Amino acid sequence: MTKREEILKLVKEYYAETFAQPKEYKEGDRIGYGGRKFDEREMENLVDSALDFWLTTGRYAERFEEEFARYMGVKYCLLTNSGSSANLLAFMALTSPLLKERAIRRGDEVITVAAGFPTTISPMIQYGAVPVFVDVTIPQYNINCDMLEQALSPKTKAVMIAHTLGNPFDLQTIRDFCNKHNLWLVEDNCDALGSEYFIDGQWKQTGTIGDIGTSSFYPPHHITMGEGGAVYTNNPLLKRIVASFRDWGRDCYCASGKDDTCKHRFTMQFGELPLGYDHKYVYSHFGYNLKVTDMQAAIGCAQLEKLPDFTRIRRENWEYLKEELTELEEYFELPEPMENSCPSWFGFLLTLKPNMPFSRVDLVKYIESKNIQTRLLFSGNILKHPCFDEMRRLGEGYRVIGDLTNTDRIMNDSFWIGVYPGMTFSALVKGIDVEKHHDIKLCANVSVKLGDETLTSTSTNCTMKQAIEAVANAINGGATYTEAQMSAIRDLCCAYAELMQNWSNISSILNWTPAAE
Repeated sequence: MTKREEILKLVKEYYAETFAQPKEYKEGDRIGYGGRKFDEREMENLVDSALDFWLTTGRYAERFEEEFARYMGVKYCLLTNSGSSANLLAFMALTSPLLKERAIRRGDEVITVAAGFPTTISPMIQYGAVPVFVDVTIPQYNINCDMLEQALSPKTKAVMIAHTLGNPFDLQTIRDFCNKHNLWLVEDNCDALGSEYFIDGQWKQTGTIGDIGTSSFYPPHHITMGEGGAVYTNNPLLKRIVASFRDWGRDCYCASGKDDTCKHRFTMQFGELPLGYDHKYVYSHFGYNLKVTDMQAAIGCAQLEKLPDFTRIRRENWEYLKEELTELEEYFELPEPMENSCPSWFGFLLTLKPNMPFSRVDLVKYIESKNIQTRLLFSGNILKHPCFDEMRRLGEGYRVIGDLTNTDRIMNDSFWIGVYPGMTFSALVKGIDVEKHHDIKLCANVSVKLGDETLTSTSTNCTMKQAIEAVANAINGGATYTEAQMSAIRDLCCAYAELMQNWSNISSILNWTPAAE
């Protein structure tokens, strides 16, 4: 055994001693809105990368970019040091002179919303572009597409908005709008990794339907690197531009620690530089250094393996809360998934109905006093924050379309609680009547998906019980599925065997084994 192998073996043992046994929940324990979920694989990868002592982007970063792009179904992924940096890179890429007449210039407009996270719009303002704010709908909490044409002007160059708490916005309508008017579409996918949308006759990952998508890997997010983010696209020119802005603005595309990949390092002429000026130090943009470290990427590689399970648990936890909170509909607007979507939920959002005998502030103070962590929908209305004081005073630098009625309502009356995978499904349903639980809907308007495979199409009223039993009956009737499909559904049934013990024909799934090679 090598020294490296010895060290990694000890890391596994350390994890088992320190982290492997989850703390049993006791009444009064803190229930967070989000948090990291990991096992020995993350710790092994982290230490393995540290033993290389390669302190910047390296082999793990390359591996993550390849595997993440494959998972998302896109050609290119570029890692960066945060989701906010990802948004900065996505926007700044659209200002590149390489885009010619489609480049965003100072004074050009970008359609967005005020109910969200500030770093979706910060790059626009810092560059000198003009955000145009449109109201959102409740209970989907996404942009009101009926106002898009009203927001349009001769200066409009792009639409840049986030999928709110994992709930996809109306991608079909917005993409059609962008195509019609030759606009860029940037999907801030930082709170929605794993969400899917049905478009062009197939399910696609959110973040991949527009021109550029962004993700965040901050600890409460769907997967984590501690700090970290990603920009992804199918457009080779945008990929080149993002890489340039991320890596100091340089024209050179050599990987970290590499030289002369293009074989023309000293043979070309750029700008007014002398012929043969070292291409390693030619700058085509006013860029930044926003690279990720390999130690962060190493954690991300292990996390990415778990993303399908994380996504499933988030959906299950959200559906459980929706089922249990239905009896409180006289007090709250309960969230609804967008049509044609299957969200990978980031949280469960609640909005007080009008004329309640208590305020949002009173309610969240009470909930927090019970050790249940809450969060607001980030900025609520970004226009009301101190960062906008000077712009409001001058009345310039932004536009508002109509009244932001729902945005202000969110600012005053909305909050959310967590659904992250650390809130285990088994814990949530402990003590809950099985017959009640089996009516939890898998997802509105989607096909039943297990892993990367679609098993069967269902109606919007299909329950987990109905879906599983339909597959079991199909197997007993002679239907065949791929090994990947069967492995995915068997794993699901094994995980919740106790819950499913009285469901019809489940034994045919539980007893399935892969064919011998």
